[in-house]
Amino acid sequence: MLIDPNDVPFASPLTALSKGFEDDLQRQGFTAGTIRRQRKLLRDLNEWVQTKQLTAGDLSLRQVDRFLSDRRSAGVARHRTRKALGPILGYLRRLEIAPPAEEPVADDATSAILDRYRRFLTTERALASVTALRYVNCLRPFLESRLSANGLDLEALTPADVISFVVARCPRQNSGVAKLTIAVLRSFLGFLHLEGITERSLICAVPSVAHRRLVGLPKGLEPDEVRRLLASCDAHTPVGCRDLTILTLLVRLGLRSGEVAGLGLDDIDWRAGTITLRGKGNCLEQVPLPPDVGHRLAEYLQHVRDAKALGRIVFVRSIAPYHALSASRVSAIVADAAQRAGLGRIYAHRLRHTAATELLRAGAALPEIGQLLRHRRVETTAIYAKVDRGSLRLIARAWPGGDQ
Repeated sequence: MLIDPNDVPFASPLTALSKGFEDDLQRQGFTAGTIRRQRKLLRDLNEWVQTKQLTAGDLSLRQVDRFLSDRRSAGVARHRTRKALGPILGYLRRLEIAPPAEEPVADDATSAILDRYRRFLTTERALASVTALRYVNCLRPFLESRLSANGLDLEALTPADVISFVVARCPRQNSGVAKLTIAVLRSFLGFLHLEGITERSLICAVPSVAHRRLVGLPKGLEPDEVRRLLASCDAHTPVGCRDLTILTLLVRLGLRSGEVAGLGLDDIDWRAGTITLRGKGNCLEQVPLPPDVGHRLAEYLQHVRDAKALGRIVFVRSIAPYHALSASRVSAIVADAAQRAGLGRIYAHRLRHTAATELLRAGAALPEIGQLLRHRRVETTAIYAKVDRGSLRLIARAWPGGDQ
């Protein structure tokens, strides 16, 4: 059985478990229909556990897959995946009735080394999980190039092997992806030497990507395009109000998508008129809270954000469970709004450029723009000098032989 009858003060342990599970789902904001179906699934799981003479402590992923396989074999049409069992397993694990979630076991040499590298990035380098996953995915082509009939060969890696891979792959990538490939490769080679897999460090063997920092112009939106983008959100609907608030933060303050996704209720100081952000490297930084942005935030928090939202994150999903939005979802909200406004493909970082160009139009100096965008280096902000065409005309020299 899932619960020992002696451990609970109820005649039926299933009844006690089901009632607590129902209350937990209600707190998360699930609909009555979903709760009813989840209770039915819990009842089916309990019957299967009893039939197999197991306990809840035996509900490893292997046993869960056995239960789901038996459901499929019996012709059950619904709730036949791990995702469907997610609310139940999460509840049982929080009660420490079921064993904790297991990490997937690497079944080949490539997966094994990538798993070790991912743990190194998150524990030793303190990288966010999403960043570590991006590094791992970027590294896969390099490891595939090292596969042979004898398996994964990393011990015999030479500088020539590294250079050959970079020369073959990076020219086919845009500059941003190529720079990421180089950074990930250097990080991984350092990891291999640290782990004793390679006798010497091969970091210096990785070629550099051409550095053209001030090439091109930042592509911000024009004022009319910004108005169309914001107008694409229906502020009278819960989703529209939330999305309009997110877009306003991005356009007015130039925030990154991850900063919007990680914004907490305690990060807003209404009296001081400031917002505390968790920027790159988990640095805490403060930005001003303009009245129009504060108004949008207040409208969303008072009338839209569900009281059953999990945690203290500001922006949450519009359907249960009401957990935090991811950075990729914030960028997707921008993309969806841009499509509705007929602006083509636009993502969150484009609005960061827009905030900077709007400040230039208003007469702000480059150091002020760098301070708002929280740039660590002056060179990062310098590219916006090329957008200030009025100032550039004042210092431009006349073309030789042209009209004076």
